[in-house]
Amino acid sequence: MTLRTLSINKERLEKRIHELAEIGKISDTGVCRLALSTEDKQAVETVKRWMEDAGLKARIDHFGNLIGRLEGKNSNAPILMVGSHIDSQPYGGRFDGVIGVLGALEVVQTMIEKNIVPDTPIEVVAFCDEEGCRFNKGLFGVRGILGKLEEGELARKDKNGVSRREALIEFGCDPTKFKDSQYKEGVIGAFLELHIEQGPILEAKGVPVGIVTGISGPLWLSVEFEGFAGHAGSVPMSMRQDALVGAAKVIVALNELASQDPNAPTVGTVGSLQVFPDSRNIIPEKVTFTVDLRDIDINRRHVLEANLRNQIKEIADTHGLRYTISEDTNSEPRYCSERLMNIMRQQSEVIGLNPIELMSGPFHDSLSMSYVCEYGMIFVRCKDGISHNPKEFSTIEDISLGTELLYHTVINYKG
Repeated sequence: MTLRTLSINKERLEKRIHELAEIGKISDTGVCRLALSTEDKQAVETVKRWMEDAGLKARIDHFGNLIGRLEGKNSNAPILMVGSHIDSQPYGGRFDGVIGVLGALEVVQTMIEKNIVPDTPIEVVAFCDEEGCRFNKGLFGVRGILGKLEEGELARKDKNGVSRREALIEFGCDPTKFKDSQYKEGVIGAFLELHIEQGPILEAKGVPVGIVTGISGPLWLSVEFEGFAGHAGSVPMSMRQDALVGAAKVIVALNELASQDPNAPTVGTVGSLQVFPDSRNIIPEKVTFTVDLRDIDINRRHVLEANLRNQIKEIADTHGLRYTISEDTNSEPRYCSERLMNIMRQQSEVIGLNPIELMSGPFHDSLSMSYVCEYGMIFVRCKDGISHNPKEFSTIEDISLGTELLYHTVINYKG
C-alpha cells in the first residue's frame, strides 16, 4: 500500500534510521546500545543534534531521557508527548524503539516546516532504558519522570558490576537531582508511540500498519536456587543438590504452563541464567534465572503465576534446594484511549490506510504512561515478526506509512 503523497519526508527519516544504526553496530544489521553505555550516549547526542537542527529545544534530564520541546499556542496546556526509546538489546535490531523516536521527530519537523503551530506543547522523547536488559529492570526513564522508581533501583548492577547510579553519573546525570526532572501530575495530557509490531500478525494479514488496542501485562520474576557444590565425578546422582537441574525443570514447567491453551496469548520465557561456580566438573551450587510471564487476561496470568510458584517449591523440595523469588516488574494489562484510537481510525480513512486493530504482547514506554494520561500506539509491520534480533526488519515504505498516520494523529489532536 502506497499513499499518493506523503506529508513527511521519507528520505530524511530513512537516512536518520541508517545513521543511528551505525552507532553500536555489531553486524551488517545488528546493534548493541545498552542503556547508559558509551554507545547510548553517542546515540542520544546524535538525536539531540537532529532535534535542535529541526528547531526543537532539546535537553537530557537526570534520568538520561532525551526530550525535545515544540511550544504550542498555549504553553501551559498539558503536553502531548510523542516518542519511544533508542537503547537496544545486546543482540538487537535497527528499528525497535528507534522508529518511534525518529518518526516523532519527523512528525514535529514536518509541522515546523509547514508552519503548523499546535494548540498544546509537544515533546518528542527518547526514554532511557526501556529495554531493561542491562540492569534487569526496564522502563526506567519513563518511570523516573513519573516518580515511580522503586527502592534499590540505583544499586542494581550490570554483569560487569557497574551500578545504575554509577552509570547515570558517567552518562552526565545527577541522581541527587531526580526531582528536578519529574513531571507534576496533570502536566502530561497524552502520549503517542509508534513502534514495530515485534510480532507476525500484520505481516500475516498483509497490512503495513495497525492500531494498538492495549498492552498485555508483564510479570518479571528473578528466581535463585541454591544447592551444594561437589565434584562432578564422585558425588552419586541420588545424593546431589544440583541447582541447575532444579532450574531446568522450572524452565520446562514454565513452557508447559504457558502452552496449555493454544488459543490464549499467554507467553512465558526464561531469557537469562547465571550458574555458580560455572565450572565443567563442579556440580552447580547456585543458579539465578529470570521469568517473563505475560497475558492480556490478568486473572489467567495470576492463576499461572500461582501454579508456577507451587512447582518451584515442589522442585526445590525434591532436589534439596533453597530458593528465593523476587518480583522485578508486575503490571496489569492496559488499554489504549478510545478517543485517540478514534482519531487514528478517522485519519486512516483520510489518508487511505486500512489498518487492523491488535493487542501488544511486548510492553513499551506507553505502559507506564498509561497510568498518568491517555495513550495511543501505532504498529508497523516487521518481517516474520522478528525483533530483539539483528534480523529485525521493516521497510521504509511501511515505516513512512506509520509515521504519516502518526503525523495526522498529532495535528488533529486536541488537548
